[in-house]
Amino acid sequence: MRFHAPIPILRMFDLDKAKAFYVGFLGFTVDFEHRFDPDGPVYMQVSRGDCQIHLSEHHGDGVPGTAIRVEVDELDAFHAALLAQQYKYYRPGIQDQEWGTRETSVQDPFGNKIVFYRRLAP
Repeated sequence: MRFHAPIPILRMFDLDKAKAFYVGFLGFTVDFEHRFDPDGPVYMQVSRGDCQIHLSEHHGDGVPGTAIRVEVDELDAFHAALLAQQYKYYRPGIQDQEWGTRETSVQDPFGNKIVFYRRLAP
């Protein structure tokens, strides 16, 4: 029996803001967008490498303010790339944590927190 990485569902309220943040700032790719009808809420998947995140405008899918953790092998390079963009709404710091990880975190336009981290050598 093999378990696979979970795919979090985060709540969003504005497709354009979601794309600006996840695609424009974080460098994810939109894998799919789905609506049951042209005026209906969007359900979509974004990914970068093996990381997949679902974003939903559907009531009841996710709660604003959810926090997720994403492990990144090249965390310092990722952090430098984020800062190099001079993104108007976010310039995250980076910090070594006492529990043995190096982390940078961002908050999306809908209040969801994403902590990008790598494990520090023991």
